[in-house]
Amino acid sequence: MESHDRTVASIVSRIRKFCNRKEAFRIYHGSTNSTRQSQYQRDRMVDTSALSNVLKVDVQNKTVLVEPNVPMDALIETTLQHGLIPPVVMEFPGITVGGGFAGTAGESSSFRYGFFDRIINWIEMVLGDGEVVKASKTEKSDLFYGAASSFGTLGVTTLLELQLMEAKRYVALTYHPVSSISEAQVEIDKATSDASVDYLDGIMFAQDSGVICVGRLTNEVKEGIKIQGFSKATDPWFYIHAEQLLQNRTTPITEAIPIVDYLFRYDRGGFWVARCAYKYFITPFNRITRWILDYFMHTRVMYHALHESGLSSQYIIQDVAIPYAQASTFMTYLENNFKHYPIWLCPLKQSGETASTHSLQVEKTNRKMPEMMLNFGVWGPGPTERDEFVAWNRAFERKVHELGGQKWLYAHTYYSEAEFNEIYNREEYDLLREKYRATYLPTVYDKVKVDVEKEKGALFHGVWPLAGLYGVYKVIRGGDYLLSKNLGKST
Repeated sequence: MESHDRTVASIVSRIRKFCNRKEAFRIYHGSTNSTRQSQYQRDRMVDTSALSNVLKVDVQNKTVLVEPNVPMDALIETTLQHGLIPPVVMEFPGITVGGGFAGTAGESSSFRYGFFDRIINWIEMVLGDGEVVKASKTEKSDLFYGAASSFGTLGVTTLLELQLMEAKRYVALTYHPVSSISEAQVEIDKATSDASVDYLDGIMFAQDSGVICVGRLTNEVKEGIKIQGFSKATDPWFYIHAEQLLQNRTTPITEAIPIVDYLFRYDRGGFWVARCAYKYFITPFNRITRWILDYFMHTRVMYHALHESGLSSQYIIQDVAIPYAQASTFMTYLENNFKHYPIWLCPLKQSGETASTHSLQVEKTNRKMPEMMLNFGVWGPGPTERDEFVAWNRAFERKVHELGGQKWLYAHTYYSEAEFNEIYNREEYDLLREKYRATYLPTVYDKVKVDVEKEKGALFHGVWPLAGLYGVYKVIRGGDYLLSKNLGKST
């Protein structure tokens, strides 16, 4: 804690200088899993990269005290030594605790526990004027709930206490084949009502073909059940394995997946987005090439290349939650207007244990969101012409709103500021910013909007294959750092 307190004191000193000048700053974490480019120079940032330690695991109370820049793989490595894991774990190993809290992270256990921020007991935060405060469900609760999904615009989170639960060695994962989104919802409802289910998500490989994956923690592997890993270069990518496993099959099948392999099963290939790189570089997409290029196919490396190349501005990156009643309608919209598969499905419980009534991500009271929503991960190539690309995303956002849905703001955001303020709970958010002296900081809209004009001026923007080659060059140049991350070394 002494080292932590010294780091926080340094952050306080820096923030006070910005506050005195009423000069907006952004937070430098040292790495990112965001799909958006940073818009600030380093001299306009507060460096929190040193806050990357797990400070204490309390086995008796099943909690962990952790700094915000600890990534998921380092956190899991530490808590598993005590036989514990967080109830909600983001599926990419490089996503940090602070990122999950400040963004909106819903994963395959969120049908039961809600978003990642719902498993946090309290936070330490440095406010816009440099004051260090503690916020929880009972102490400064408006700040505690408001800071969730606020992207660091209410202050700098420097410490968090997370809930933990008992871990087990494996996840017994049952793959249920489905032939439509309606059938997928039937399987999701069955699993949601089953108290023995710990994890639940799905993949639609086509409009008439998909799988619902139902996971249960276990220490025993029953006779006849295969143990399947997804972390080694010789292992299959998860989505490919699931599709091949169910080929010409109409009944469920179960495998035992080591717990870490399950939690990060989508890391290799970034779900399925990495296959776009093979197409971009006109490279065969098969087991041999995936093995040869495995280093480049982990999400830490992919995000680094994505930022450096600017290619994220050419691909649809959208995550949205749709009311169950509108899921079929939305699926038809994607079939007609997106035409790319797979599509990720993830049922989300909005409230978790406690409703986040102050969060910007919660709609105004005149448009209450259902308790259960179905997340659609919509990722793939978009129109090649920039104006058409922006128009597609704008139409997509309008459709989500029309169906009573909501998009998560770590995805690409093309709203005008007026539209954003109409959709999200801006009035209450602004009152929080005033109360906690954060009005000079960037707003959420400032941080999440896509700067279309700036992207047009990016180096090698849209120039094939220079943009992609530049991203690869930057990855290779920083290879030792990224390799250490992929090997699971502590940050």
